[in-house]
Amino acid sequence: MADEAIIKIPSGEVIEEEDDEAPGPTISLPDSGDVGEGGKLGMIVQLVKKCLGVKDIAAMRLSLPASLLEPLPNLEYWHYLDRPDLFAAINDSSDPFERILAVVRFIFTKDLKFVHGKVCKPYNSVLGEHFRGHWDVPPVSYSSDPTQPPILRVHTTVPHPPAAQGSETVSVKSNRSGKSSKSTRSGLSLTSTSKGKTSPTLSTAPTSLAGDAGLSKLSLSPLNGSGKNEDKDKDKDKDHIRVVYVTEQVSHHPPVSAYYASCPGRGVEMAGVDQISAKVSGTTLRVAPGSFNKGIYINLTTGPGMGEKYHITHPVANVNGILRGSFYITVGDSTIVTCVGAKGVSYRAVIEYKEESWLGRAHFLVEGVIHTYDESSTEHEEWTKVKHVPTARVVAVFDGCWRNHIRWRRTAASPPGPSTPTSGASSPSTPSFSTPSLSETEYATLVDLSTLFVVPKKVRPLERQLPNESRKLWDAVTTRLLAKEYGEATKAKLAIEQKQRDEAGDRKRKGVQFIPQYFEQDISSGIPLLTAAGRKAVEEELKECSDAWPSSP
Repeated sequence: MADEAIIKIPSGEVIEEEDDEAPGPTISLPDSGDVGEGGKLGMIVQLVKKCLGVKDIAAMRLSLPASLLEPLPNLEYWHYLDRPDLFAAINDSSDPFERILAVVRFIFTKDLKFVHGKVCKPYNSVLGEHFRGHWDVPPVSYSSDPTQPPILRVHTTVPHPPAAQGSETVSVKSNRSGKSSKSTRSGLSLTSTSKGKTSPTLSTAPTSLAGDAGLSKLSLSPLNGSGKNEDKDKDKDKDHIRVVYVTEQVSHHPPVSAYYASCPGRGVEMAGVDQISAKVSGTTLRVAPGSFNKGIYINLTTGPGMGEKYHITHPVANVNGILRGSFYITVGDSTIVTCVGAKGVSYRAVIEYKEESWLGRAHFLVEGVIHTYDESSTEHEEWTKVKHVPTARVVAVFDGCWRNHIRWRRTAASPPGPSTPTSGASSPSTPSFSTPSLSETEYATLVDLSTLFVVPKKVRPLERQLPNESRKLWDAVTTRLLAKEYGEATKAKLAIEQKQRDEAGDRKRKGVQFIPQYFEQDISSGIPLLTAAGRKAVEEELKECSDAWPSSP
């Protein structure tokens, strides 16, 4: 059985000494000495009880023992790229409707750790800490039936269908079909189940974190390093595309980080500012975006969607079952996706997470619509729920469970979109279309999250990292936590935080303001801009030769 992933709870812990930047008194939590699951849960319950009535826990001064922390830096954990292949696929289609559908699919998969995980607490980032890494992934492929979801080639448990002579897959790069000796149909269907007896296996084996920069043995895939269908082709990496990620902690109180991701091979980039606000309400910890966090911004810089910009807002999350010591995450409110800069029809999506009942178990339900809107008008800004959107504007609907299966269909208002080009297309730029589209009553799979797992990232070895780089910075704490030397881990953690406090004191005495290294200081727009050093870091990460590096979730 796979090890469980983790879900972070709001960070913000510091040591008990004075911190002029943080509001309110210190909330401390002594180490109980019990490092088992029961002891950890007991300490968390004590912490939550002390935080009752606190307006914003994320901005408070908290003192936590190291035994409560997961040996993983916060900046490394929080990146929205659990499926970098679906991030890169946003700009694959020449149809603007298919592109916003791809954005919606990306949203449901960007935090797969929430689906396959438990609540835990990574390290709190210190000011000036930064992290960078990358993913080398095979691009998704597509069935000749455009109603089917993309075919993912790594870290999925979808069974491989039996070989079918002459079956077709679509190459996005060439915009032509190619013959394959194996069928690439996903086999997913809402109305029927496969009768085959093929056992689901990983298409690519995950790599354990053990031995990689001293990180914990977390695996987010169902098999731990023993995938039976691992591709042994020596040329398998030639068609891989690279997605790079750079992030930096730009403020300590309140805790704020800026991030940037890019896949130049597909003309897709993403940026944003991370900040949360957290408050205990009854037996629930409510986590919402902070004032600097205005959402995720995706730009299409080349390719068929060049010039399009997507703004994705964040919903509200709740950590439930705190006082019972049985934690689980629910999501509420809505996520709004707005596309601007489209050359034709302008699309917008409303993803509405259904409120959970106080009685019974959680169902994790979601519904949503994709609709057209007028960029020159503001009326759509009031459409924050599915029921708000005029029926005549709706071109597609979707619903399901955000932890499992989500289906979608077109509506009567849908324009006739282009289908997948066939091998008889006269040229890549002028394909002929002959395959079917969804009717008003037919549903198809948008995404099945139960079959997907986190794609491991590649990170430079410790000896090549800078002193303020996350894994290098926290290495002393990580090593001791993994060795279960919790007292020594706490001492190492306090030393890091005291160093940050000393540096803040020096800046205050000298009247010097902290300047981020990788991002411009002004983040008020919610879209951070890379500095020259940030652009250099991205370029370096794109050029890294990481074939011999171990991967980690």
